[in-house]
Amino acid sequence: MKITVVGAGAVGATCADNIARKELATELVLLDIKEGFAEGKAQDMMQTAALLGFDTRISGSTNDYSKTANSDVVVITSGLPRKPGMTREELIGTNAGIVKGVCENILKHSPNTIIIVISNPMDTMTYLALQSTGLPKNRIIGMGGTLDSARFKYQLSTTLNCSPSDLNALVVGGHGDTTMIPLIKHATWNSIPVTQFLDEAQQQTIINDTMVGGATLTKLLGTSAWYAPGAAGAALVESIVRDEKKLFTCCVSLEGEYGQSDICLGVPVVIGKNGWEKIVAMDLSADEQAAFNKSADAVRNMNDVLKTL
Repeated sequence: MKITVVGAGAVGATCADNIARKELATELVLLDIKEGFAEGKAQDMMQTAALLGFDTRISGSTNDYSKTANSDVVVITSGLPRKPGMTREELIGTNAGIVKGVCENILKHSPNTIIIVISNPMDTMTYLALQSTGLPKNRIIGMGGTLDSARFKYQLSTTLNCSPSDLNALVVGGHGDTTMIPLIKHATWNSIPVTQFLDEAQQQTIINDTMVGGATLTKLLGTSAWYAPGAAGAALVESIVRDEKKLFTCCVSLEGEYGQSDICLGVPVVIGKNGWEKIVAMDLSADEQAAFNKSADAVRNMNDVLKTL
């Protein structure tokens, strides 16, 4: 099993570190455009192997895509990170060119790969990857909802004072501060609806804090978060590599599901060896469906910017 992570910055390196620690691949390649950067990160990680007990071979490459040949899974993290006050949408112009170029170069050497997109704005970059590569839709996966759902569980666990692993909670829709939809009415604590333990004010606070989770960290850190996004990417890789059939919210191509078409948006999907293998239908309320449609409209407006580039 061979995995490539494109972009050796904080998110990419964290994702690669998680992949190595879990021994999800025999070979792991880090690629970056900055001279020596990926090679340095790879060597640093390899020097932890004896301490952490993994046998994955990690190598780095400065823009040499031939080193990524025959990758089973490729994670794309490359692009500019968000800065304080910057929206994900403002990254479209620069990151679209980067992601399109990465996809083209990857497919020259790994035509059968599965691509996981982390680069922002994630919904639009996933749509771009699908359109520019021509790959089967199940082999293009946007990570955003996986991260948003983890942040949702964090907010719930803090208020409920419980373990996040005891919670089932999904965020659907776009991966944006105003487009994501935390489905609190569907969230459960070991099968018990969380709404039994939270009043309306608490529920709304949790929803609001989840939606600005990324912006909050960007303000605190001065740049985008990396631990949780990297771990989210690695979790998807694990479900693919080990064919776990786990249910995640991911940004995938919709063709009539949830009332939407010609768009990539966050919905519950089963992740296995073939990429995303099934979209799981949820019974959304009228208000939830309206919010989902509004989110789709906003993402579609972002996608339209691609036509002007």
